[in-house]
Amino acid sequence: MKTKTLICLLFFSLVFPHRPKAETYHLDLDQSIFIAKNKSFEMLSLLQDIKIAEYNLKSTTSGLKTHVNLNLTLPEYTETIRQFEDTSGIAFYSVRQLNYNGSLRINQPLPTNGNIYLQTNLTNTDDLNNAKRLMNLNTRLGLTQPLDAIYGYNNIRAQLIQAKLAYEQSQKQLKRADLDLVYNVTSVFYNLLSVQKRKELAQMNLERQKEAYEIAKNKFAAGLIKEVEALQMEVDLAEAQNNYDLAIMDQSSAANRFKELIGIDIKDSVVLNSVLEYEVVLIDPQKAVELALQNRLEIREQEIQIELGEMSIKRQKAEGMIKSSLTAYFQKVGVSELGTDQGFLNSIDRSASDFMIRPQNYGVGLTVSVPIIDWGENKALVRSAESRLQKSLYRQEEVRRSIEREVLDLSNEVVSSLKRLQLLEKNLVIAEKSFEITLARFSNGDIASQELALERERLNNAYTSHLSAYINYQLRMADLMRKTFYDFQNDRPIL
Repeated sequence: MKTKTLICLLFFSLVFPHRPKAETYHLDLDQSIFIAKNKSFEMLSLLQDIKIAEYNLKSTTSGLKTHVNLNLTLPEYTETIRQFEDTSGIAFYSVRQLNYNGSLRINQPLPTNGNIYLQTNLTNTDDLNNAKRLMNLNTRLGLTQPLDAIYGYNNIRAQLIQAKLAYEQSQKQLKRADLDLVYNVTSVFYNLLSVQKRKELAQMNLERQKEAYEIAKNKFAAGLIKEVEALQMEVDLAEAQNNYDLAIMDQSSAANRFKELIGIDIKDSVVLNSVLEYEVVLIDPQKAVELALQNRLEIREQEIQIELGEMSIKRQKAEGMIKSSLTAYFQKVGVSELGTDQGFLNSIDRSASDFMIRPQNYGVGLTVSVPIIDWGENKALVRSAESRLQKSLYRQEEVRRSIEREVLDLSNEVVSSLKRLQLLEKNLVIAEKSFEITLARFSNGDIASQELALERERLNNAYTSHLSAYINYQLRMADLMRKTFYDFQNDRPIL
């Protein structure tokens, strides 16, 4: 019996695996934003973009440091047939060799786009057919320097600047995406809050309608109202119930969208803080415009594009210049030829001794490349790059004007939405008092059900208008923050 029970438990555990218990989140706006910044896939993806730019910058800066490379051949055996040709004819002979090779190179790139290097090679070849060991030890100190990089275009310096600009741009894109996410979370948060409030209003309206229906039913039973009025109240009750059911469905849909955006599991529950509090913030439009022009990422992005455009012109002009390169080296060589019966260390000692007494090798070279005729090809490419730069300058001014207009309009909208919110707050208080008076008059039989229904509709409209004005004000403030990089509510910049 116990065995059967264990088998059943094992079967159900495999078919219906244990799932983690759903959580319930009680969130306000700040908590929602915090979760989204840490869990949303959009931010996680952007953080990877930052890492990509950071690693690219590190790769570029590391390319300017000393590099050391070691290459070894341990060993290489070859057995071939070679051909020898002279005046007596063609002959073939067998070659069997055992090779060892080691190379150590130390390379230091220069800021002038050249490099200094020190390279040491040790090569050993055992000629097995002739029982000989041939060894070569050489060390070279060299310099290569493109002279046109000094008076023309320095590729290393340009790559470093481009990597730094790309890293800066990716950081600014992350900050902009961060503020966009804050705004999107704010928008979806208040959308869910709006749906949640509408559900509460629908529930409140349903309860009021139930109360009114009971009053109408009792009055009809007492013969105080006509049957048609009682039937109308029943229809109004059914409509209120239907509106409440629809509000529940809308809340579920909005909650799922909200959970998807901030990155929590769809099975979890969310309860929002529904207190409609706000701060009165006075906005100076000129200050908002100055902050936007100072902090907006689009301005800096246009500056980066202009800087890259200037580099592109310089690079293209360098293509039409005289190019020259300087090379120099100093080299010491030591060789030895012993029998294969001699030890490997003996060959190294003999090569080192020869290395010390053999005269050094050295060389200096200057190469020059002069463009003579290209039929205006490079000049046309330079003009094309200059036109792209001018286009970027036009775009920069266009962006500045667009930002100025956008922030001025938004500042005025904030002021207007605040005034509307304050006005509708007063209107809501009046509507609540008016409905209480109307409900009391209906209970006393002073008015008909139609007048009560109209007053209830006015109250619902007052609630809805106030909620819409509150959300509109909060969204305008969030939009102004992301478009000026300044938190006007707390009077501090967004770093």
